[in-house]
Amino acid sequence: MSIKMIVPMEVGIACRDLPALRRFYENTMGFTFVSEITVSAENSAPSGLSADGYTVVRLQTPYGERIKLLAPNTPPQAEPAPAFILDKPNAAYLTFIVDDINAAIAKLLDAGIHFMTGRQRVEARPGVYLAFCRDPEGNVLELVEYSDIAAYRPDLKKAEN
Repeated sequence: MSIKMIVPMEVGIACRDLPALRRFYENTMGFTFVSEITVSAENSAPSGLSADGYTVVRLQTPYGERIKLLAPNTPPQAEPAPAFILDKPNAAYLTFIVDDINAAIAKLLDAGIHFMTGRQRVEARPGVYLAFCRDPEGNVLELVEYSDIAAYRPDLKKAEN
C-alpha cells in the first residue's frame, strides 16, 4: 500500500536570509505569499528542524505547488558550492518548466543570478532546453523548456489562453 497524498507536493528550503530569499521567489520567480509562522525552540527541537526555533514562510505557484522557506534562529554557515551539481551528497534542485526559457534566463540575469550553464540555454536532447542557476542562497534551480510539452506531460491539459 502506498502513501496517499492529498495536496500538491511541498518543498522545504533552509535559508539564512529569509527576507532576501522571499523577495527573490516572489518578485523574480512569481510565487505568491501564503503565510509566515514563527516556531519556538520548545516546539522546533522535537521536530528535528532546529534546536533554537525557526521562521517558515510558505509561498505558492499558480499551479498549487508550495515551497517553505525555513530560517533557523541560529543560521548555519554557508558552505562552498561544488563545481557540479551532482558532486554534492544528497544533491537536490527545483525544476521550473517554462514556456520561454530565453526570457526566463534574461529575467534571472537581470536579477543578478549567475548561471552554471552559461548565459544561454543548453539543448539536453532534441527539443529539450535547460539552464541551471543558483538562487541567492545557492540552492540549485533548473529551467526547462520542452518543444512538445504534451509529449512530456500528456497527463496535463493544455492551459487555455
